[in-house]
Amino acid sequence: MPLSSRQALLLVDGYNIIGAWSSLKQNRDRYGLEAAREELIESLINYAAIVTYQTKIVFDAHYQRTPSYSQDYTSLVSAYYTAFAETADTYIEKFCAGFKRNKQENNNSRLIVATSDRSQQLTVVGYGAECLSAQRLAGEIEIATSKMRRKKRPPKKSSGRFLFNSLDPIAQQRLQQWRQGRF
Repeated sequence: MPLSSRQALLLVDGYNIIGAWSSLKQNRDRYGLEAAREELIESLINYAAIVTYQTKIVFDAHYQRTPSYSQDYTSLVSAYYTAFAETADTYIEKFCAGFKRNKQENNNSRLIVATSDRSQQLTVVGYGAECLSAQRLAGEIEIATSKMRRKKRPPKKSSGRFLFNSLDPIAQQRLQQWRQGRF
């Protein structure tokens, strides 16, 4: 079931998605966590541009002694890195609670949380958010990308119902000569 096109805010548990998508796991194992993060961010930038969802990717800094910070990638996509001792789950739960309280002030009428953490899904649904599993998000991205590719593909020139019409001009000429016995 595709998501509706109403204005939405997509909140993504970054490391949960990296751990759930096999392509990102392989990238992480081969090239490091930074490469997997970049691939996820790139996928979500493309997806957000297609579906026009405001998208925030949340990454833990749970074991790093850094303050929280946010980084904007496009007008639709940003990443938030939590502070030391704060998990992405904690941040997402606080965000959902605040979103529910301020629903009238929000420009976004929907809040969608992408995570495969079942307890996290149950918690955010309690705050009125919708949930997407990591696999469902991957499927939604694939569907949106496929639709965009089909739109960009140039229309196919109708070649009629005969095979001859689908041949390139040189092959058509040779076939014509062969039929006329001038080969």
